This record gives sequence, structure tokens and C-alpha cells, in this order.
Amino acid sequence: MKLKRQQQGLTFFGLLIVGILLAYSGVILAQVAPTYIEYIAVQKAVDKASAGSTVAEVRSIFDKAAAIDDIRTITGKDLAVGKEGDRVVVSFAYVREIHLAGPAHLVMKYEGRSK
Repeated sequence: MKLKRQQQGLTFFGLLIVGILLAYSGVILAQVAPTYIEYIAVQKAVDKASAGSTVAEVRSIFDKAAAIDDIRTITGKDLAVGKEGDRVVVSFAYVREIHLAGPAHLVMKYEGRSK
């Protein structure tokens, strides 16, 4: 009597579930990636803006950099400008929400400061 070899692998239903989960993860990643890219652009603009000597100048430099990099989430008015010793420190914080399904949202909190 020969023993049957046990089959290995995914069933069609299992493959369907895995495919749906991967597709949904891809959609979420496609929505998260632009917010992170914008955060990096904001951080670069804040670093440029910290070269200003007055609050108005810092905000103006940031707004010009934001116009070039197409930053729409935050403006120069939203920046907190202060001094540490003899250097200007610019900090920011903002929240982005991504709708997932029904009442569920993915909340991303971004914050940073000039170097």
C-alpha cells in the first residue's frame, strides 16, 4: 500500500485573502508615502528658514521654500520660532489623517525642528 503524499501550498481561498490584504496594504502605503515625502520637504524648508534672523524673515523664507516644494500642510504662520543661545531654532508640528474604512482613520503626527 502506497502512502499518499501530503499536498502543500495555498488554497485558492487562501490566495484570495492574501491578495486582498496585499492590495489593501499597497493602497495604504500609497497614501502614506506622500505625507512622509512632504514631511521631509517641510524639514528641509525649516532648516533653510532657520538662517533668518527675525521671526518675519524666518516665516518668509519658509513660505518661499514651501511654494517651491509644494508644501500645503503647513505655512510660515504655523512655525514656532525661538532662540537657543545665539542661533535661531524653528520647530513645527502637524497632524495628517488618512481615511481607511468606515469610521477608521490612520493618524500621523509629524513634528520636528531645525538642526
